Amino acid sequence: MKLDAIDLRILEAIQADGRITKLALAERVGLSPTPCWMRLRKLETAGIVTGYHARVAVRRIAPVANVMMEITLANHRQADFDRFERAVAAIPEIVACWSVGGGVDYIMKCMAPDIDAYQRLVDELLARELGIDRYFTYIVTKTVKDETILPLATLLPQAG
Repeated sequence: MKLDAIDLRILEAIQADGRITKLALAERVGLSPTPCWMRLRKLETAGIVTGYHARVAVRRIAPVANVMMEITLANHRQADFDRFERAVAAIPEIVACWSVGGGVDYIMKCMAPDIDAYQRLVDELLARELGIDRYFTYIVTKTVKDETILPLATLLPQAG
């Protein structure tokens, strides 16, 4: 789907405020409400807008240890990747996982109440014999930047 400048403004507006009213969205992007709503529905139907979410400040309600992991699998057959990815998808404490090129196979972001709970998660992963050859753990000591708003104008300059 080719996006134009108005589509881009709609996406930027709903990223900044997922609870924006239809009328306020239309005003912000310079359209009347019905065409604006139709464009938003088209973006949703096309799978470009995949959902609306609240951002929770978890540290205000519970202690949390954020941990990044590098994982290298022992074997690199498709079945090995599939088995590992199915297991990771089912573990709530693993909040993000990326398959990457380079010296490791995956980078994961984990959240646990504390380091002991994280270690139990690692022990469980290893006990499940998912083909993990090596893993490296990086404890997040300070969040410098954690954006959820995508830089669409930079990524899609032709739409701007």
